[in-house]
Amino acid sequence: MADRRLQVFHTVARLLSFTKAAEALHMTQPAVTFQIRQLEESFDTRLFDRSHNRISLTDAGRRVFEFADRIFQLYAEMENAVREMTGEVSGVLLIGASTTIAEYMLPALLGGFKRRYPDVAIQLKVSNTEGIVSMVEENAIDLGVVEAPVGNRNLVVEVCRQDQLVAIVPPEHALADRERVGAAELLEYPFISREEGSGTREVIEEYLSGVGLNGNDLKTCMELGSPEAIKRAVEVDMGISVLSRATVLNELKLGTLRAIPLDPPVERPFSFVHQKQKFRVRVMEELLSFAREYCRTHPSEDTR
Repeated sequence: MADRRLQVFHTVARLLSFTKAAEALHMTQPAVTFQIRQLEESFDTRLFDRSHNRISLTDAGRRVFEFADRIFQLYAEMENAVREMTGEVSGVLLIGASTTIAEYMLPALLGGFKRRYPDVAIQLKVSNTEGIVSMVEENAIDLGVVEAPVGNRNLVVEVCRQDQLVAIVPPEHALADRERVGAAELLEYPFISREEGSGTREVIEEYLSGVGLNGNDLKTCMELGSPEAIKRAVEVDMGISVLSRATVLNELKLGTLRAIPLDPPVERPFSFVHQKQKFRVRVMEELLSFAREYCRTHPSEDTR
């Protein structure tokens, strides 16, 4: 219903990037440029300064952005008010999740939400924690679910549940029959790590630092971008690793891996993260409410 040119302008102005705006809007970059050019012709003034492959808002652009913000706020309130009257919960939700959460927690949560609200379309983007927080900061997604603390105080962070990290080794490994593994013992074996920017990697480094050790002293033999890749590498005895216990439940049942609690133990929060907004459309409120209830009734994965 809202002017498409204004929607495109608002996205470009928010991200200060034609490329990122095109990705967020699922448009080609020439199509985004065309919409901006049309709006500038309509106002008979430039809205962006373009120089050295960077863009910034002109004075007129800043004024248009301020009004566009208010217009879309009012539009969302109008849409929400009508849906409150009709009882309808629908729309599109853009959700981002770090790899562990997307693979092991969200399928059940979003499946339950979709059964309750079949008219809601959900789009899920998967990245590491750093990438998801960046998407929330840029308003490229409505809600992020991450597995590490978030440092940006301008974002709302709600802890959903605590996640236990464990050392994982193949069944024939020297540590396989241990009841616990000391933090210092992680430094004695080849270690398979997640990539830079991963929430799991960040938590492990902070954990080691907290007990007086240095993450750089890990004998990192490989860096991999997903829990699944790490599990396969550990199964063939390429090294040991530390992952969420929730990610290895199938391997524990099959006997292809051993999961050993760390000493001292280490937990990390799974958290919802979103922008501080005075107003959100009803579908977003319903998802947050559903997710809070899900986390309350599913405080942790079954580890028996």
